[in-house]
Amino acid sequence: MKQSNFVHLHVHSQYSLLDGACLVQDLVDTAKQMHMPAVAITDHGNIFGAIEFYSIAKQSGIKPIIGCETYLAKIDRFKKTELGKRQPIYHLPLLVKNLAGYKNLIKLVTASYLEGFYYKPRIDKQILSEYVKGLIGLSGCLKGEIASLILAGEKKEAYTAAQKYKDMFEKKSFYLELMDHNIAEQVKVNKVLIEISRKLDIPLVATNDVHYLKQDMAQAHEVLLCLQTQTMLADKKRMRFSTNEFYFKSEAEMQKIFSQVPEALSNTVEVSQMCDLEIDFKSTHLPNFELPEHTSDIEELRQMCETNVVVSYPEMVPQARLRLDRELDVIKGLGFASYFLIVSDFVRFAKESHIPVGPGRGSAAGSIVSYLIGITDIDPLKYDLLFERFLNPDRVSFPDIDIDFCYERRDEVIKYVNDKYGRENVAQIITFGTMAAKGVIRDVGRVLGIPYA
Repeated sequence: MKQSNFVHLHVHSQYSLLDGACLVQDLVDTAKQMHMPAVAITDHGNIFGAIEFYSIAKQSGIKPIIGCETYLAKIDRFKKTELGKRQPIYHLPLLVKNLAGYKNLIKLVTASYLEGFYYKPRIDKQILSEYVKGLIGLSGCLKGEIASLILAGEKKEAYTAAQKYKDMFEKKSFYLELMDHNIAEQVKVNKVLIEISRKLDIPLVATNDVHYLKQDMAQAHEVLLCLQTQTMLADKKRMRFSTNEFYFKSEAEMQKIFSQVPEALSNTVEVSQMCDLEIDFKSTHLPNFELPEHTSDIEELRQMCETNVVVSYPEMVPQARLRLDRELDVIKGLGFASYFLIVSDFVRFAKESHIPVGPGRGSAAGSIVSYLIGITDIDPLKYDLLFERFLNPDRVSFPDIDIDFCYERRDEVIKYVNDKYGRENVAQIITFGTMAAKGVIRDVGRVLGIPYA
């Protein structure tokens, strides 16, 4: 079967929360069914779905293009207002070419939340220029800077903005984005974008700003928007998409729309060929735990354990030491000694600060190392607990130590870790809530104006 000569480069998955209606697995499956060699995700202001998408696409034989539709502050990400009003923001999709680009996208998205957040996570051109290496820029939808200037009648300024983006990005790494959803403003914008492309030698790409997979999902997507904005479907003033064309169109459908600019379709494949990200999931990257001079992390961990083994097991030192040696051999072989030292350190801080700490939960309670260095308070030998449920050299996975801190003072522990390793190096793990069937019926019923009884 002939491979598609078109690739979707502007797609919103379910991680464009309550806006994107493309489940990652279904998105990849649809791209494969249409014989597309690659597909991108460009969620609004985040890369929550990047690893899930990358893994599923790789397993399916589809090249994953990780991206993000960033929010670009018109002037300065640190400024909230302009002339007393909220500072305008533009949409700017970024695509990852390689590992350097992936790392830079992470830095940009992180900064958008830590430094530029005001209603939306925002970057600006200053930080974009600093971390632009390895990234491809698209001019975006009608809310992109160039399109906004065209619609405002500022054609000269649109040319200037386009040239500045071309100069900012690496060679052949900025593209003018054509969209056509049967919206009059897009016709006007596209005409000027094609003109700019030819005069400034900036290539074109056709995209469809995909928010759902099939055209008949448009109504369900409108319901999703109502859930986001807490409005009802019948509300005439609610946020809405003006057409039902924001779906995952086939190559044939895109060819029909952009028959006058076929290069905008073939260029999408060219972009996909430029993107070649390989993520190494086998290596671990841990913070450097401060150690005494000329001491390795495994030596420090062993010393801490040896100091306490006699105290904790005065009548069974040989048995305890046999178990300890076995566990330390596994920990050393897997390279996780620093992780134990880090966890032990902030647990020690909590206990010394009289912050209540749980005695142990989950498989980590089966480790004598965790017990001897104070991470857990449950004796694994006394209760015959298995270390292999926690760490197993035959099934390499990162150790997961669950620790319960008093909820009223857990922020003190987080602050300690932030202060020790730097706020920019500490992150809390996000979890995504999904609606249960009963909740969906209630909330969708409200959107549709059906009383819940």
